[in-house]
Amino acid sequence: MRTKLSQFVFDLPEERIAKYPAKNRDESRLMVLHKDTGEIEHREFKDIIDYYDDGDSFIFNNTKVFPARLYGKKEKTGARIEVFLLRELNPQQRLWDVLVDPARKIRVGNKLYFSDNEGNDILVAEVVDNTTSRGRTIRFLYDGSDEEFTSELHNLGNTPLPKYIDRQAEDLDKDRYQTIYAKEVGAVAAPTAGLHFSRELLKRFEIKGINFAELTLHVGLGTFRSIDVEDLSKHKMDAEFFRIPQQAAEIVNQSKLNRKRICAVGTTSMRSVESAVSAEGLLKTADGWTNLFIYPPYDFHIADSMVTNFHVPKSSLLIMICAFGGYDYVMNAYEVAIKEKYNFFSYGDAMLII
Repeated sequence: MRTKLSQFVFDLPEERIAKYPAKNRDESRLMVLHKDTGEIEHREFKDIIDYYDDGDSFIFNNTKVFPARLYGKKEKTGARIEVFLLRELNPQQRLWDVLVDPARKIRVGNKLYFSDNEGNDILVAEVVDNTTSRGRTIRFLYDGSDEEFTSELHNLGNTPLPKYIDRQAEDLDKDRYQTIYAKEVGAVAAPTAGLHFSRELLKRFEIKGINFAELTLHVGLGTFRSIDVEDLSKHKMDAEFFRIPQQAAEIVNQSKLNRKRICAVGTTSMRSVESAVSAEGLLKTADGWTNLFIYPPYDFHIADSMVTNFHVPKSSLLIMICAFGGYDYVMNAYEVAIKEKYNFFSYGDAMLII
């Protein structure tokens, strides 16, 4: 029973954290872990097609990252403030849940100003509530249409690269920190396993008769929140919105009934389908919120393989991967990955567990 947080620790050298993506999406490295034997292969990501055939299905999360990181200044003092948009609470009132940094300077009643590159104030927001130590509720004071407001927000916002990438977002990130099939705006972090898929690779999948099932799970910062309890059964995940349409359920269930392979692309796709299993063990449609936390031991119902990146020690993501691939096999694979100089985290290399 692997239910203790301290069992999911490994030493990761700083230089293994990828600061930039591979030059071409599908040319990152791919470690293939066979979950029945623990055997490991070293491939290139585009080789993933060799493991699948006509009638198999891939499950993609089509959420789209919005430019959630804003830099503004506080009224009167002009102090620089970072505001990270988490979720829109009320579109009519333009109310948002946000994180602010430095939080100690931001109090209820403060006004925050957001400017363009020429220094012109474009948006103003008022702090209306405290939610957590760093959390605030803010109201944007804007008279234009919803479309104009959204456009201004997106123009001012920056790609929300995770802090561990440790650099400012650049122009290339607008494209590369987004999957090529991203459609549904609402995530504050990319479903990073999907970043490895190129248009050329998906076209080769199509020619081979491999099916695509698209669902949506809007990735929130809760995915990356540290676990602060040793007993994993006591950890509570933040709820994230997800939707599984009828078409996706039909595609996946057809493969399942025909005993074909089903691959979940990323931990978000896996959590989504495991949150919508019917009594017969098939995938059902869904539209709601999930706070499912998967840790060993766990019986998976839908996908028999998955693509994932290499994750942070003691994270809910690593713990789920161990539940799927087997604790000993996955932790050994991570040791091999470090030794073989695989790159880790959002812009890093990929692992296929099959």
